[in-house]
Amino acid sequence: MRAETTLYRSVARRRRSVWALVAQIALATVLFAALVALLGVVFAGSPAKLAEGTQIAGVDIGGLTERQAVAALQDKARSLAHTPVTFTAAGHDFEVAATQLGVEADWKGAVAAAARQGDGFGPFRGFRRLHTRFFGAEINPRVAVSNAALEYKLAELAAAVDRPHVEASVRRRGLGIEVVSERAGVRLRRELAARTIVRAVGSFERTGRIRLPVRIDAPKVTAAALAPAAEQARAALSAPVRLSYDGTTWKLPRWRIAELLSLPADGATKLAIAGPLAESYFEKLGKRVEQRPKDARFVVSGKNVTIAPGQDGLRLDVPATVRALTGAVLSPIDRTAAVVVRVVPPDRTTAEAQAMGISGVVGTYTTTYGGTPGRLHNVRLVAQLIDDTLIPPGKTFSFNGTTGERNAAKGFEVAPVIINGELRNGTGGGVCQVSTTVFNAAFEAGLPIRQRTNHALYISHYPLGRDATVNYPDLDLRFTNDTGKWLLLRTFVGTGSLTVNLYGAPQDRRVETETAPLSVVGALPVRRIGDKRLPKGKTVVAETGAPPRSTRVRRRVFDASGKLLYDTTWRSYYVGEPTIVRVGTKKPAKPKAKQAKPGVTGSVDSAAAKPADTPAARPPGTTPTTATPSPLP
Repeated sequence: MRAETTLYRSVARRRRSVWALVAQIALATVLFAALVALLGVVFAGSPAKLAEGTQIAGVDIGGLTERQAVAALQDKARSLAHTPVTFTAAGHDFEVAATQLGVEADWKGAVAAAARQGDGFGPFRGFRRLHTRFFGAEINPRVAVSNAALEYKLAELAAAVDRPHVEASVRRRGLGIEVVSERAGVRLRRELAARTIVRAVGSFERTGRIRLPVRIDAPKVTAAALAPAAEQARAALSAPVRLSYDGTTWKLPRWRIAELLSLPADGATKLAIAGPLAESYFEKLGKRVEQRPKDARFVVSGKNVTIAPGQDGLRLDVPATVRALTGAVLSPIDRTAAVVVRVVPPDRTTAEAQAMGISGVVGTYTTTYGGTPGRLHNVRLVAQLIDDTLIPPGKTFSFNGTTGERNAAKGFEVAPVIINGELRNGTGGGVCQVSTTVFNAAFEAGLPIRQRTNHALYISHYPLGRDATVNYPDLDLRFTNDTGKWLLLRTFVGTGSLTVNLYGAPQDRRVETETAPLSVVGALPVRRIGDKRLPKGKTVVAETGAPPRSTRVRRRVFDASGKLLYDTTWRSYYVGEPTIVRVGTKKPAKPKAKQAKPGVTGSVDSAAAKPADTPAARPPGTTPTTATPSPLP
């Protein structure tokens, strides 16, 4: 019983001790909180002023209002705007001022950020400012810069700082070989340099030199790496070499080999035979050993066609010859190289020409011509341009496409030509003689005509309704090769005639033609021209014209079996050529005054002489009468 009482009392005492400790801790906590709150209140200061210890760009603005701080910072920035900051890089010094780059710091934003760091409610503001007072608060403003000015300044700095590396190289002095050692370079690290410059110029620090970041530009090829190539170059120049081909030998002396060698430089490590002088040498060598291939060609004699066989050509194989020559110049023993050529087939082989199927005449036509020397020249020139034209199966021949523009630059001369329905002088007169002859050759061959235009004026020496005019680039003559084989167009120019033959695979077509008479379709135009040499009212016919006329030509084409292939009608309309009438416009001469007879006084008017009316003039016994005036002579 006594033991239980003792235990109970011991537990009670421990409980009273725990509660006493809790009460003490609570009291201490309250006292501490009160003390901290009191401390926060003491250091809270005025919310209108910035916390002590606050710095912006190294300037202490603690205790100032925001407006005062901004004004102080702006004043200092203005005072240093023209004071440069000195930078250094690769042994060069550069001075850069804020005004050169348009640098402007956001002082208001920086001050506002500082104010937010030291702001808060009551004691909390005090705790923040207490931290700032003992540990400080450094704020750097945001800096704006002119990008164009900054890029310009960076380019200017880089131009002075950058020094590219130099690769090791092999060079020749006379016939001697030496190795030039490499050299490292340096380059401005522009992005890092830009940030360094803006940060420094935007601050208030103006003492000392600020190092700009650079990087080493290391070479890739060293002198040691070029030692083998240098030894090869010395071997190449140690003795002459010889090139041989088909029993002919060319000696290349040491100085010539030196011209052909391309020594390692600018990062190259291999010795080579290359360069402009080497290209020139092989071009000349090619002219000595090369032979042009000859295409198989068609030889015509009247209606017969034979094939002159094609011939292979020879062409210098420059890469293979260079490899052979390189081996010779690097060899200490065998210094002879063979010139390598390869066979070049012609563009048109004999077999290909035979397969084209050109064996005889398909269509032919001849026209006669004359005229001025310029016209005769143009006929020969344009006939030469279209001669030997090959027309593939299914393709369309174009006169304009074959000749191109006919102008003075191609040698065409001035001759009579029809322009806007009138005969005038123009460049290329006479070309239509050839186009008309070509049209009729295709017409007689029974080929489909895709485009043809008649002349504006009727020309009697062309076949009726079968003339064909051309004008580059709009008026063209076009026909299609529908024979299934190739066609060859040939022209033969005589002293007064032109023949056009179309050779191919004879089709045995039958061509039937119906030509309508040339009929008048309008009144004869008359053009009256005033002539001051003819009396007024008189007319003279100076040139007889022709009325507008028309005709048509129908062509039917049958194949060898009699099947109708084409039934085409071409209509031709020719404008009238005016009759030129000269009409007199000369006015009649004015009458001249009659002279008075001796002994008679008076005057003569412009129309007639007055009758004599004086006594002395009348015969005796007569009375005065009125005389009828006579015209002046």
